[in-house]
Parts: sequence; C-alpha cells; structure tokens
Amino acid sequence: MNVVDSSGWLEYAAGGPGADAFAPAVEDVARLIVPSLCVYEVYRRMRPQRGDPAAFELIAAMMEGRIVELDASLALMAARTGLELGLPLADSVIYTTARVHDATLWTQDADFEGLEDARLVPKR
Repeated sequence: MNVVDSSGWLEYAAGGPGADAFAPAVEDVARLIVPSLCVYEVYRRMRPQRGDPAAFELIAAMMEGRIVELDASLALMAARTGLELGLPLADSVIYTTARVHDATLWTQDADFEGLEDARLVPKR
C-alpha cells in the first residue's frame, strides 16, 4: 500500500523534477491510500495558484484511491505519534494513516526523514 503526502501530489501534478519518483505510487490506484487531510492541503495550495479546475482535476485523481477519513480513533493515534516523534499535526495524521494501513509514505517533506516506511524524494 502507498500513501502520497501533499508535497508528492503537488510535485506530481506540477510535473516537477521529482514527479517521476511519485508516479508509481500515484498511478497504482488499487494500492493508493489517501488521507482526507491531504485532500484539504492539496486543494488549499492548488486553488490560489492554478484555480478551481486544476485543483479539482488533481482532487479527482486523488479520489481514485481509497480516501481515509480522520475519525476519533485515528486522531488519538496521530496525537500519540506526534508526541512520540515530534511531528506537527498534519504530518502526524498522514504518517499515522500510512502506518495503520501498512503503507509506504511517499514525500518530499524532510520532517519524515529517517522514519520507518517513509520514502523521501529529495527536492531538486
């Protein structure tokens, strides 16, 4: 299973230098887990930069995967993860979602460097 965090989705959508590294995870929709928080983050970043049509096109691609909602149980697990690893709220939720689903987390966010099952794609 794979979780692509917001940085990965944005890099992929922009066709940035790291886009090809994210393609296997993004395009394997049968194994794609999407934290609902990533939907928020991607829309929040895409809409001001590229407008609603581009933002919704990327959201539609994200929704090809399995959307995982943030419920009370996941929130508590994420809070514990955040405390243990020193991660901020969004990173805690995304990382915990990946761990709960035995997924690899694909990211460009250095906050995840060195964490188990986190695949850091360097920014170029």
